[in-house]
Amino acid sequence: MQKLFNILNSYCLRVCFLYVPKKWPGAGWTCKILFLLIISITSIFNSGYGQQTGSFQQIKGQVLDQFTGLPVPGVTIRFQTSCCCADNAATCQCISDTTGNFSMGYLNSSTGCNMPVEENQLQMDTLYISAASYLPFQLIRSHKEIDHPFTAYLTPLENNLSEVLVTAARFRQNRSDIPAAIGVIDSLQIALSKATQIDQLINKVPGVFMADLGNEQHEMSIRQPITTKSLFLYLEDGLPIRTSGLYNHNALLEMNLAATSRIEVLKGPASAQYGPEAVGGAVNLISVAPPENLLGKITAEADNNGYKKTALQIGDTFGKFGMNLSGYYANRHNGPIDFNDYHKTAFTLNTVYKITPSLSWQNKATYVDYYADMSGSLDSTAFAAKNFTSHYQFTYRKVRAFRASSVLTKEWNNNSSTKLSFMYRDNQTGQNPAYRIKDDKNNPLKATGEINMNAFKSYVGLLQHRQQFNWHNSSLIMGISADISPSYYTANYIEVNKNAAGDYFGFNNPDSLLTDYNTHINNYAAFLQWQMDILQGLRLTLAGRYDRFDYDFTNHLPVTSVSGAPSSDVSYNHWTPKIGLNYNLKRLGFYASYAEGYVPPQVTELFNNVKVPFLKPQIFHNYEIGGWLHLYKNTWGLDWSLYHMLGTNEIISYRNSDGSSENKNAGKTAHSGLELGLNYQPDHQFQVRFSSTLSRHKFQTETQNGIQLDGNQMQAAPRFLANASITYRPDFVKGLYIQPEYQRVGSYYMDDANTTKYNGFNLVNLRTGFQWHKAEIWVNAVNLLDNYYATVATKSSYGYSYNLGMPFTLTVGLAFHF
Repeated sequence: MQKLFNILNSYCLRVCFLYVPKKWPGAGWTCKILFLLIISITSIFNSGYGQQTGSFQQIKGQVLDQFTGLPVPGVTIRFQTSCCCADNAATCQCISDTTGNFSMGYLNSSTGCNMPVEENQLQMDTLYISAASYLPFQLIRSHKEIDHPFTAYLTPLENNLSEVLVTAARFRQNRSDIPAAIGVIDSLQIALSKATQIDQLINKVPGVFMADLGNEQHEMSIRQPITTKSLFLYLEDGLPIRTSGLYNHNALLEMNLAATSRIEVLKGPASAQYGPEAVGGAVNLISVAPPENLLGKITAEADNNGYKKTALQIGDTFGKFGMNLSGYYANRHNGPIDFNDYHKTAFTLNTVYKITPSLSWQNKATYVDYYADMSGSLDSTAFAAKNFTSHYQFTYRKVRAFRASSVLTKEWNNNSSTKLSFMYRDNQTGQNPAYRIKDDKNNPLKATGEINMNAFKSYVGLLQHRQQFNWHNSSLIMGISADISPSYYTANYIEVNKNAAGDYFGFNNPDSLLTDYNTHINNYAAFLQWQMDILQGLRLTLAGRYDRFDYDFTNHLPVTSVSGAPSSDVSYNHWTPKIGLNYNLKRLGFYASYAEGYVPPQVTELFNNVKVPFLKPQIFHNYEIGGWLHLYKNTWGLDWSLYHMLGTNEIISYRNSDGSSENKNAGKTAHSGLELGLNYQPDHQFQVRFSSTLSRHKFQTETQNGIQLDGNQMQAAPRFLANASITYRPDFVKGLYIQPEYQRVGSYYMDDANTTKYNGFNLVNLRTGFQWHKAEIWVNAVNLLDNYYATVATKSSYGYSYNLGMPFTLTVGLAFHF
């Protein structure tokens, strides 16, 4: 009938305008009146039938992450009454796109698709919104507001084993397809932890202990003892933050935690994916992406131990261009340890320009300015007496780091994508280090020290491509990279004054050069990864990387025992393989893998205070099995890994018969452990998380000061690590959370000779907060029981060394979201 009226309308109007004589008086008005009359009749007709069939409307909206404000793609949105979906009455649902947006047709009727709706009746309907790794969400909307665009905020689940990761293969990949152990700190954990340092986050991961040395300085333990050795790789969005060969154990202080939305820790050797130094593991901090709408927050916090911090985050999208600015300023003044102040400024600008739906251009820049007093560690007498007075009042560490990256991503189709990345680094680390101060044997009121500077610039290019094939669901990832990094190192001699009480209170101006050299480091690499389904549920992974390293060393001083080796060129070539298998059932999965780790000698090991530069790369062989398990409708989640890693050609300082020492590839070590992660979520109000590690780190071949240490346990290698927390977010108080946390670091030997043990420590932390509309307040109590402990305790020929852990710390913070 409606079609008939449409034909009649068209016919009548055509007759009016074509056949009514234009000479007739009022001909124009006649046609207009006829036109309005036909429209009125048609409207009445359509209105009558609309009460029987329902009026067509369009529902639109966007789904965002509650804590990051980022869009959530792949979200399912469906109506409660399936007959009300205009375009698909059978399913009545749609899926959000890559920007989190969704849209679907809707017939306005809740009492039946062909039943009339009273004008004054308030019709209601329920939208069900669900996505993997997020809590399900229900939204009740009236029919009068159903066609108004709206935003739904989803709350992420903790550490979901079915999530998608990017660190293992440089591209998005299902966690169940990765033959390796990966720990994830997601946006929810970051939001609830309100961490002031990265160690407060990644220590939640099984098998990881990042030891706090104070003021964001640190050592690391991932499948290795707590160490300063170059066995870990630190990444920002998949790109190393430092060049290989210039490792700094404090490198994570060069990161901007305020710009981090997620942390992925790939445990075990990752050299086949990322190259050298990824032996114990790789830590990848993933940046906050620009939000689709204006989003930001301002925070301020302070604690009872002299720490203060202010932070800002703001982002928006303007058409095809999106940006996000994240930064903070933190300082500590008059803390519990004497001469231990610091300050840090960090800013990150991240922009994305979507040139076309399949072509995007990301540009990011990070700047960090850091300064800290170096009070030195405590000796055994000071630690026992709780004497925190520093003997040093002038030592320091300062860092200025700038990184800029540009990434062009092209999605050719659903099965093919390419990334072209460029990166520039400019890094300067200056020190007047306390550990370089040595007493003058001839004058008890004098000592010697040095002021040094290590700096480098990097020019990095990376081209990588992913191709998916229908044949056995296979995929290929391949790439080439080049890292050109000129660097220099200088050290100036200083004479230090000392009083009878043992305090070092001043020094003269630098009067001579101890060290002055340049090293041009060129690293060229090619890598690939092939995956395919051998059988249903059984997936094979083959990966490998070829690296070539060129060190062009120029010594600007005469060759002496202080200044280092003669000018020379040194090159290394290495192929690093990995093979793995995954077998996945519906709620159960296993993996097995073999992987190698590769570490070329560091510049300081090769050339600093060295007569003849000849060292081989260190090679680590890792054998691993692991798996995951989901139980009771996914309320229980378990992941585990068992590894055995052998280190060969390890570089040790070898003492010769004439009393001199030199670096040699004379060490062999064995590392084995069991890592366990458990998650329990009985409902959306409670999340229980537990992680633990049993490990053993031993020397197979080791000689120190002429003493054989074969079979001994390595120093600072805890046998047991554990971290557990309970998160409660009650329904009866929306926006409230309470999270108690327990941390255990087990006992270990303080020296490689295994003569002295440290008992380890236990910590209890409590975090709570409340968000009301746009305002948020939180209170964190770290070391709630005020335990007295050392984060690292070691013993050497120079004596005992204790790095003091922070006492009871109460932090209060405020935030305003906009």
